Amino acid sequence: MPEGEKPKSPHPRRICLLGATGTIGRATLLALKARGHEIVCFLRPGAAAVEGEAVRWVDFADPGSIRDGFGGQKFDAVVSCMASRTGVPEDAWAVDYQAHVNVLAAAQAAGVGQFVLLSALCVQKPKLAFQHAKLAFEKVLIESGLIYSIVRPTAFFKSLSGQIERVRDKKAFLVFGDGTLTSCKPISDADLADYLAGCLDDPARANRILPIGGPGPAITPRDQAEFLAAALGRPVRVKRVPVALFDVIIGVLSIAARLKPSLAAKAELARIGRYYATESMLVLDPETGNYSAEATPETGTKTLFEHYTAVLNGRTSVERGDHAVF
Repeated sequence: MPEGEKPKSPHPRRICLLGATGTIGRATLLALKARGHEIVCFLRPGAAAVEGEAVRWVDFADPGSIRDGFGGQKFDAVVSCMASRTGVPEDAWAVDYQAHVNVLAAAQAAGVGQFVLLSALCVQKPKLAFQHAKLAFEKVLIESGLIYSIVRPTAFFKSLSGQIERVRDKKAFLVFGDGTLTSCKPISDADLADYLAGCLDDPARANRILPIGGPGPAITPRDQAEFLAAALGRPVRVKRVPVALFDVIIGVLSIAARLKPSLAAKAELARIGRYYATESMLVLDPETGNYSAEATPETGTKTLFEHYTAVLNGRTSVERGDHAVF
């Protein structure tokens, strides 16, 4: 087998893929195809088509529309990379929970036997609406009787790349506290996609919740700043931002939302920012309440700093998500 080529699945399947237009969804599509699976992408109305792929347009709020998507045809598994875009309560409960519940019901009716779900590691310490919505669907999936794999990854490269341009423009690298409040084992889209696709054939991943990180030691924001300084060959100024700033913003927006309800969503976005600024994306030890790098499994080959180097050299670009803090 040529170097880097993935083994073919011993049991090629017909897969319903959700979330194929996102960065992780696109990578997962490629990983599934590389294994020989047949893919049908279920897309929300108005989403960009996935060029060259079988597509069905589905209103995920309408159970009948989803049933029409399956169309009485044979599907073996659902792989979902679908998630709410913002994480605000209305969006989270509509997508992270209800849309998935609707798909699961239609999948069961169509005879689907397996469901691979991309969740998030942060649900292990839920404080936000989207975390509770994800957990609620995880529970429904576990109780469904389908073979399931619930994959909870650590931080993505794109969410940790927003300050590269700041630093390249000789602006300060912003950190909360002293820059060591949080740490994570970042994972690339391709490595995560490979892990998701592998869940279809690996019995050790069946009917399990699977926390996963990328390769190498846990990385703090301070580590990121130090690597960028070394890569650029010059000092990088680090500016500390007090976490209390989030508390002030959240408090002001929460009070203002009583008069202008639309500000409630902005308050939730600030809560999301505060969460990622103060909570590590590592496995949480429920007994001690501490995050553990040692307990966080690793997969893949590409490191965050290899990604940083590729961005600085112009070999790749950064497509940032809605949850980016900076």
